[in-house]
Amino acid sequence: MSEELIIRSAAPTLAGIKTGSLFPCRFDSREQFTDDIRGINRRLRRKGLRLLPLRFSDKDALLYLYRPAWLQRDLENAEARSILAQAGYDDFRPERCLPRLLARFRSSTEFPHEIGLFLSYPPEDVRGFIENKGRHCKCAGCWKVYGDAEQARRRFADYHSCTDRYCRQYAMGASMDDLLVAIS
Repeated sequence: MSEELIIRSAAPTLAGIKTGSLFPCRFDSREQFTDDIRGINRRLRRKGLRLLPLRFSDKDALLYLYRPAWLQRDLENAEARSILAQAGYDDFRPERCLPRLLARFRSSTEFPHEIGLFLSYPPEDVRGFIENKGRHCKCAGCWKVYGDAEQARRRFADYHSCTDRYCRQYAMGASMDDLLVAIS
């Protein structure tokens, strides 16, 4: 797995302005890919990050890069907990929510829309998406917005700017380790 893919797909999470990022990754050997993830996690842990494969198909994986401490904070939100409870979660600690999310990814043909809560999407937008089945949003960018459109547009711009900056720095020779921001 290339550092470039991680940087291009998850710069705002690496930079410490977003809880988590979700992205696909191709691989040739599942065994080698699993070893790659272990090695990357050894590097990420020092900065408070984790990389978790959520779903596998033949030669593709869906990866979740996240900050566990921030996920804990996000899942303490009352509206987030309400959404999770409606989706069958009964314990809101990240170490209990992540296995439930994994199970939902692996056992269902339907995408578990509560994933937005794991990606720094505002709970009101996650609820709006679920209730409206993805229709009737105010605007769309990194996610569909049902709440504060102006605030969301600012966040979209911040994420885009961060990704551009990180990709430029990587192209100029910075490594992923150079770009990781440690946040407790």
